Amino acid sequence: MLAVSVRNLSFRYRGSAAKALDGIDFDQEAGEFVVIMGRSGAGKSTFCRCLNGLIPNFQKGELAGEIRIFGRSIRGMSVRQLARDVGIVFQDFEAQLFSTNVELEVAFGLENFGLPREEMRRRVKEALDLVGLSGFERRTPLTLSGGEKQRLAIASVLAIRPRLLVMDEPTTDLDPRGREELFSTLERLREEGITLLLVEHESEEILNADRVILMDGGRIVEGGPPEELLPRVDLLERHAVRPPQVAELMAKLGYEKPPFRAEEAFEILVRDGWRIDQRKVREVIAREEARRRGYGDVIFELRDLSHTYEGGIRALDGVSLTIREGEFVAVIGQNGSGKTTLVKHLNGLLRPTKGEALFLGRSVEEWRMSDIGRMVGFVFQNPDHQIFAGTVEEEVSFSLRNLGFPEAEIESRVREALRAVELEGYGKASPFLLTKGERQRVALASVLACKPRVIILDEPTTGLDYRQRRGVMELLRRL
Repeated sequence: MLAVSVRNLSFRYRGSAAKALDGIDFDQEAGEFVVIMGRSGAGKSTFCRCLNGLIPNFQKGELAGEIRIFGRSIRGMSVRQLARDVGIVFQDFEAQLFSTNVELEVAFGLENFGLPREEMRRRVKEALDLVGLSGFERRTPLTLSGGEKQRLAIASVLAIRPRLLVMDEPTTDLDPRGREELFSTLERLREEGITLLLVEHESEEILNADRVILMDGGRIVEGGPPEELLPRVDLLERHAVRPPQVAELMAKLGYEKPPFRAEEAFEILVRDGWRIDQRKVREVIAREEARRRGYGDVIFELRDLSHTYEGGIRALDGVSLTIREGEFVAVIGQNGSGKTTLVKHLNGLLRPTKGEALFLGRSVEEWRMSDIGRMVGFVFQNPDHQIFAGTVEEEVSFSLRNLGFPEAEIESRVREALRAVELEGYGKASPFLLTKGERQRVALASVLACKPRVIILDEPTTGLDYRQRRGVMELLRRL
């Protein structure tokens, strides 16, 4: 039986000249695990919203074609009518969260369906166990990390047990362990017969999918089993999808049909007599040591810093850290490890519960926020926490105008910043009508335009496709 049947589906958002979807034909068998990949703006999220009725019930535009879910046409059906069959986890997962604690968030959908209290309790517990949030029941979502919020959004949908589960980039804010746990969960759901449709940028985790679909320009351009599609490195890169790292490496070594599993690649490299050039390794190490000697004065210093949130949640415990001018520092760790809390102490957004945070030798608490703001740019993990203007141009120029720059200088810096993040031509667009990846780049551009002495970026590549991520990292390398 077909879980999803789509015929000649097209959609144009109200006020847009271009079609977001253009003649989509797509079938998915019940129980099948399908992954949709493609560059930002390819139409993936729009397609997902069509399946559960958000388009055209809430997002208006010109819709044509037919969609059938488990054999039933959804034309004229409300989102509520589709909710039991089609569950969706949004790319912007925070938009789904509104309850005062984790348990109530997961139970909300179940309450709306009128399930008995004991059944609700059982399902809430199962869903939280599945996503690794057991013990978080009384926590408010506001105190969770980005990855924990993402898992909460997933749990709230899993608890309803829809026949078709649609997930729009569910791994964007998850650490490697969280991604591994999510895909283990998806495997269990698959064994239970749930149909899975996943939008994903990362090719590493989708090896167990039944089928991979590539979208570009609102159309399906390629499709097939992962073992056929993922070794085609040139095809994936052309559509801004990062190939599996093993396949990418083997392609660079000259293999025309590169394997994408590490075991196969290892056997081939041993068979063909590849060896590591230790001289080249020593050259790389020497270059790195020379670069470190070129760092300047201390910019930030944390001394035995601890931070405890309301409710006794200790996010940082005795952290000491020194950052010098010219350093490119990466703070990594699993979801909830305190990364965001740490960087918010560097520009005074948070104050230590214990210990000290110094900026240019003075306690951050002694600086005026306006003075730190001129020198320290901050890009939030969620771009919607800092975007507010009516157009992209206004957003990027806002701080410059507040700082009193001449109009000609403002125009020049805005153009330069938008070019750097590949958003030329978007100046008059509303940031709230852009994809999350595009909004992420707007937030980055608004910081770059100010040319601060220090830039702090909290997971700046969230929601970006492979090509855009490479572009952002290359931009940071140049800075």
